[in-house]
Amino acid sequence: MDKGMKTRWISLYVENQVGVLSKISGLFSGKSYNLDSLTVGTTEDPTVSRMTIATVSDDETFEQIKKQLNRMVEVIKVIDFTDVFVRMKEILYIKVKKCTAADKVELFQIAETFKARVIDYGKDSLLLEFVQTATKNDAVIKLIKEEFKNIEVVRGGSVGIESISMMER
Repeated sequence: MDKGMKTRWISLYVENQVGVLSKISGLFSGKSYNLDSLTVGTTEDPTVSRMTIATVSDDETFEQIKKQLNRMVEVIKVIDFTDVFVRMKEILYIKVKKCTAADKVELFQIAETFKARVIDYGKDSLLLEFVQTATKNDAVIKLIKEEFKNIEVVRGGSVGIESISMMER
């Protein structure tokens, strides 16, 4: 990664309207900013959605991104999570196919170690659900890819909220 380049996190409160997600992702693509992660869902107020966005940039580019987002009519509030204590998790599903009985035992042990849940079970396959940090999910994907050849991976983007205590992500 270039000097000054690092992962930056932004949380946005936006109007819950058709086309808002498209406008925001269009701002990123139009300026050639990459979205590493984008998650959106409604809040306690059904007229407002909250987005959590990760992008890799330097300080100057990140300031530009925040200014451009703040200028959008549909954006209610922009919160910079980059240097804030945040609780952040992402969901990960890993389906392992063509399992032997011994493979299943190992997968149950992995699930227990990583505090995952086995959410579906078949004659020769297993579906695991992980809800943890992106870094931990990266580690578990690497581990399972090394041990098992026939896998399917689905990840959701990270969601985050400011921490009440001073603990980090």
